[in-house]
Amino acid sequence: MSTRPSLFSELKRRNVWRAGMLYAGAVWAFGQGLSQFSPAIGLPDWATRWFLIAAAIGFPFWIAFAWFYEFTPEGLKRESAIAAGDSIAHATGRKLDKWIIGVLLVAVVLLLTNTLVWRKGAGLGDGPGAIVPAKSIAVLPFEDLSPAHDHGYFSAGMAEELLNALARVQDLRVAGRASSFYYGNHNADLRTIGKALDVANVLEGSVRTQGQAVRISVQLIRTRDGFEAWSQSYDGNLSNIFDLQERIARAITDHLKVVLGDVGNTRLVPVATRSADAYADFVTAQELVNRRVGDSLPRAIALLQQATALDPGFARAWSKLAVANAVLPQYVAGDWNASWKTSDDAAHRALALDPGDAEAYAALSYNQFSQRHYTAMVEPMQQALKLAPENSAVNYWAANEFAAMGRTRTAEARIDATLVDDPANPLLLFYKSMLRWREGDQAGALAYIHRGGVTDSAFGALMLEFYDAAHGDVQASARDFANSTSEMGTKISRADLQEIYRGTYGDAAQRQAAWRIVATHADDNWAPTMLLQLGAPARSFDLYEHGHSGLSDAYLNWLWQPEPWSRKARRDPAFQGFAQRLGMLAYWKQYGWPDLCKPTPARGAQAFVCS
Repeated sequence: MSTRPSLFSELKRRNVWRAGMLYAGAVWAFGQGLSQFSPAIGLPDWATRWFLIAAAIGFPFWIAFAWFYEFTPEGLKRESAIAAGDSIAHATGRKLDKWIIGVLLVAVVLLLTNTLVWRKGAGLGDGPGAIVPAKSIAVLPFEDLSPAHDHGYFSAGMAEELLNALARVQDLRVAGRASSFYYGNHNADLRTIGKALDVANVLEGSVRTQGQAVRISVQLIRTRDGFEAWSQSYDGNLSNIFDLQERIARAITDHLKVVLGDVGNTRLVPVATRSADAYADFVTAQELVNRRVGDSLPRAIALLQQATALDPGFARAWSKLAVANAVLPQYVAGDWNASWKTSDDAAHRALALDPGDAEAYAALSYNQFSQRHYTAMVEPMQQALKLAPENSAVNYWAANEFAAMGRTRTAEARIDATLVDDPANPLLLFYKSMLRWREGDQAGALAYIHRGGVTDSAFGALMLEFYDAAHGDVQASARDFANSTSEMGTKISRADLQEIYRGTYGDAAQRQAAWRIVATHADDNWAPTMLLQLGAPARSFDLYEHGHSGLSDAYLNWLWQPEPWSRKARRDPAFQGFAQRLGMLAYWKQYGWPDLCKPTPARGAQAFVCS
């Protein structure tokens, strides 16, 4: 009597086990390779995920194929149609064993490469030698899910508040706000964000507000593969919003296994105010101040005034009010003296409440700078940098002051250090571009304004103005000049701005016409700068010295350009007395000379020469 073979022995005879092992090994090896190399070949985040789904769906079909069919010397045949003596399943099994060993070796090599070379215990790198810290995060702007969708600024402000809280943790690398929000607002894919910001995780979220009730939903997602590592929704109201933020920040650090260090026993999110309404106004105003377009600054100031009226002890609101008023006249026509006083008063109120407020010190420094008190600006900026050495806004203002004083290399070093954590910050990229231009690196200057959307801004147009003029396209350069200057506080029409600029590179008649236009706008903030470009340095120095413009940065930076009109200005004999009377010389003697100037004591105690 014959016995029917068992299912196990038949699976073995037909090489179904081996076929399954080969399939699993091939999927593992291919999945490893796809995960590692897809960034280099530009595959989207979902490619690996969908490959694994497809492989799982295909597995039972592969097993069924191995059960029903066999490869023979005559080709593929149904197993039931092959006589027992004609089967070569045993020989095929030996071949499959070799294939399985080969595939598993490839998979192990890829695994070791991923662990030892790409990750190196820290995260997935995006290029040779790149290491992304596992404890790193970018916080993207939160989506507004309120019923009327009218709390967009508040929602973005909530994200910024969490970003600020996480930035206090020493063991966690947090990408800068400007860069995180840039990629979030442009719907960049996760791998792009991870590569650009050098982070292994992103925090996405949404905010739903209805009356005083708030729901914040957050998701922590890996940039390497788009895997959602953690998500949670938190319900509360504006009266306990700081506790809500504290719970979220702690949950993130717990999930990333971050060592909290010095802040372990203190709050990550300090209670800034007891007034829920004041805080809501502040969060919205903070976003408006960051944007600085249209009427955003006046709207922000109105909200901050309201917040400080509701809670006079709200230090952060006073500090932000100081910042908003410090820059207001640059973007909206206003009284410089009134803005300086309001800003200084707000900064002093903030520091009386919180002596550790770096932004308040930075605002005080910037006001001294704008009022041409160049030695007085140093001490408050040093305090700001000591309190917040990695704060992008503080570092930007510090670099701004160094650059205006002609200390190009010092300014660029500070910009470079800040760009590490905030690589898409448009103001930092603009200054980096300008400083590259000063050093004669035209290609580098152009490359930096093509990052982070700078090209489409007034700052980008300003740099294109220099580039186009240097390459002989004066018409395009004039349009760039009009586009940039018209958005930076001038009251001169775009048509007149182009006429003025053509005078910079035109003949004597065009220059005379440009001078006449500037003469009719002698009180304009940009008039002294335009006279520099028109090759009239002595007239420019006199107009700036006796005028009341607060644009120290938009004037003094023009003295250190590589263009002929800038070299003419700093070599003009009138520059010696101008620099001394304005306080620049006193600053240089105490804090460092410009890269292009040096003292000449043989010609007198106040003498210097500039190249």
